[in-house]
Amino acid sequence: MKNISSVHDCYGCGVCAVACGRKIIEINLNEDGFYEPHMTDESKCTNCGICTEVCAYLHDELSLKETEIHPYAAWSKDHMVRRKCSSGGAGFEIGKYLLGQGYKVCGVRYNADKNRAEHYIATTAEELIQSAGSKYIQSYTVDAFKAINRKEKYLVTGTPCQIDSFRRYIQKFRCEDNFVLLDFFCHGVPSMFLWKKYAEWAEKQVGKIAYVSWRNKWAGWHDSWAMGVDGEEHGEKINWHDSYDMLITEKKSYIESRWTKGDMFYSLFLGHCCLGKQCFEHCKYKYDNSSADIRIGDLWGETYKDDEDGVSCAIAFTEKGEQVLRKVNCDLTPHPFEVVAEGQLRESPKPLPITKVINKKLKSADCTIEDVVGVLLKYKRRQAMFRRLLNPRQSIKNMLKRIF
Repeated sequence: MKNISSVHDCYGCGVCAVACGRKIIEINLNEDGFYEPHMTDESKCTNCGICTEVCAYLHDELSLKETEIHPYAAWSKDHMVRRKCSSGGAGFEIGKYLLGQGYKVCGVRYNADKNRAEHYIATTAEELIQSAGSKYIQSYTVDAFKAINRKEKYLVTGTPCQIDSFRRYIQKFRCEDNFVLLDFFCHGVPSMFLWKKYAEWAEKQVGKIAYVSWRNKWAGWHDSWAMGVDGEEHGEKINWHDSYDMLITEKKSYIESRWTKGDMFYSLFLGHCCLGKQCFEHCKYKYDNSSADIRIGDLWGETYKDDEDGVSCAIAFTEKGEQVLRKVNCDLTPHPFEVVAEGQLRESPKPLPITKVINKKLKSADCTIEDVVGVLLKYKRRQAMFRRLLNPRQSIKNMLKRIF
């Protein structure tokens, strides 16, 4: 394969567009709502092969050849940072430390005007605040990746597939020493059509979305899968810095919807019915497979089951990553990898039998998110009925328990 013109349903990392010297690759949403490359004028392609060289999707092996695993439980020593961040605040503290060492940070923020997550460059701790907290939608990388000066020092964060391609890119241009790469335990990314329909539902209640948080700890870390949406209809537009301050002080958003209470976005995203083909069929980054210097995530499991402030898992895969972790403003507790990664997926999730139906409805302009969730709920009720029929004795026992 000489170029990426025939690549479809890939990771959508955007690195091919950055590496292309002819500037003829764009990254756009495909018909299923996922980013993928598109050649604007293939006649200008010189078949140099750089776009395929940096593409992690086209390689079975990871770009990081040698790893040394140093796993930790981690949490910020700054209580305010720990409260705001999705888990323990390790990612934010890594970024803040490296900014102090002369690095810039390429992180992810939510752009309310464009209604998308996107990579951006932070040069100060204040700008870094925009990257705090998880964003469970696919990020658009191209503008930020193109703005990176390979002669300067950067922390680059992203999904494991984005980081694998980015390491291939900096290996190709022999500037790997200038970069620290950080990824996270990734569940997968949902179709952007899911986010579009959820946003449409939210805006009917609060007006144009001004700010979104995907996680909050108002009910504790273990029940932090909660959407918080601020809209312009209820007052002045809230900028990202004010939103950070207000969420820190527990100002509740105008929509606050938890997964445990049936939130529609999380029901579909975590229900394994709207991820991309690349996540279901081609993910090679689960558990301890990474091309990053550092991997972070939530440290679920028994060890910290009573902690509601949030605990990060922080795993160094390189000596460079280990040196960074030991200098950040975090409490670090070493654990075996099995403890640190407890609760994380060991392999890609399997799509539900109704995945094609769900995706068709997500693409339909005539369907609302309530319609889409209705399909999932109907499927779950049918599955529950089948389980009762297959095991009537247990069903009777359960019914008697509820009665008595």
